[in-house]
Amino acid sequence: MTKLRIVLYVAWLIVPGSLLAQTDPGVRGGAINGQAGATATGPLPLASVSGGQPQGVLQFFENGLARFQEVETVGNSANVGLGPRFNMNQCSACHAQPAVGGSGAATNPQFAAIANGIVDGSTNSMPSFITAHGPTREARFPFFTNSSGTPITSSPNGGVETIFTVSGLAGAAGCTLAQPAFALAIANNNIIYRIPTPVFGAGLVENLDDSTLLANQAAQAGNTFGIAGTFNHSGNDGTIARFGWKAQNKSLLMFAGEAYNVEMGITNELFPNERPLPGEDLAAGLAAGCLNLAGVGYPEDATNFEVTPSSNQATQNAQVPGDIVMFAEFMRLSMPPLPATSSGPGGASAFTAGQSLFKTIGCAACHTPTINSTQASAVTASLSKAAVNAFSDFEIHDMGTGLADNVAQGSAGGNQFRTAPLWGAGQRIFFLHDGRTTNLLTAIRAHASSGSEANDVIENFNELTAAQQQDILDFLRSL
Repeated sequence: MTKLRIVLYVAWLIVPGSLLAQTDPGVRGGAINGQAGATATGPLPLASVSGGQPQGVLQFFENGLARFQEVETVGNSANVGLGPRFNMNQCSACHAQPAVGGSGAATNPQFAAIANGIVDGSTNSMPSFITAHGPTREARFPFFTNSSGTPITSSPNGGVETIFTVSGLAGAAGCTLAQPAFALAIANNNIIYRIPTPVFGAGLVENLDDSTLLANQAAQAGNTFGIAGTFNHSGNDGTIARFGWKAQNKSLLMFAGEAYNVEMGITNELFPNERPLPGEDLAAGLAAGCLNLAGVGYPEDATNFEVTPSSNQATQNAQVPGDIVMFAEFMRLSMPPLPATSSGPGGASAFTAGQSLFKTIGCAACHTPTINSTQASAVTASLSKAAVNAFSDFEIHDMGTGLADNVAQGSAGGNQFRTAPLWGAGQRIFFLHDGRTTNLLTAIRAHASSGSEANDVIENFNELTAAQQQDILDFLRSL
């Protein structure tokens, strides 16, 4: 650190008020990030899809959007299979801000799960990390523990510790399950959290060829900011994975299938077996009384071989695939967020100034504004040869001790995270992987800690004037 940087940094510590005149403008209102015609109930399909080309694509988008909002139950309805352990009963409950497919909403649906009868309050209690207006979360225990609950640091865990059980609900008679020991894990500092990632524009990300991502990495290799990311790779075919907080999932179908099984406990054609907690999996698995609660056999979500006849052949065909296929189609065909350069905080001049500073201080070394371009698509022309303005390199980076969660996924270690795409950041409420803050300024500064690749970049940010920092905040809230 240069002497000038040390002086500025110390001054910031001693006289924080002088540098805190800049503020996060907060969540922008309106439709989804400049998408004309979008509503609070859902995003728009990609441009060519809105015209129904090729035939049936629009119907698949709409069918997937509808299924994304379906409420799942233990039994006695068309949408059976919930549980025996789950975090929520509806995809759109967690992906709700600013519309279906986004991130966590201001009012946490998990907190109301007992009051709304989604779970039985006599057999489930609300953990302290789920609050009425806090982030929608999943929890993980980084390490397995001994009999007293003390973490064994030589025994990594990292699997999702699902919050709720179906015990006490109609259709779950005979299934008695205890919730994970969240209070003990909190007391022993053996718990981390994750929040939902938005899925808008995900089809463009999926359609980036590995060579395009590698070329972008090579272009950034000579940066002077200490940035040196790498890629997480699929354990199946070795290609670059790109979805999830640690880029652990290769495709949208994998992303959907894993979430259906892990977050809602619904088996499917990618994950056909009930999922015990990590500790249960090491022991005897789930009790027999908690298996096949829906009474339909496995997988609970499967190809629909019995199709209701329809006069619209495309609509009829869209009924055949199972839910996870249609979830993936909804994500694949969703329009990406668009920046609001003139109507965002500070207006067009602040957007332009902030955009320039964003690159100058080194933010763009990870948050690549645009990657050109996607490979040819067999689905729709809108996914072909398109620029991806996601503000991400989709690499995993060492974020230091301050953000480390001690959970490894694929080749991503406990201190590595995928560069979070910033398109749509203007309308997000919670930031960082665990939703620890709603303040964009706090989130930026949290990138700096011992070992973080972002340390030089954050030093550069701290050296800016308050007005320049405000331009960057306004720019980010315009995305």
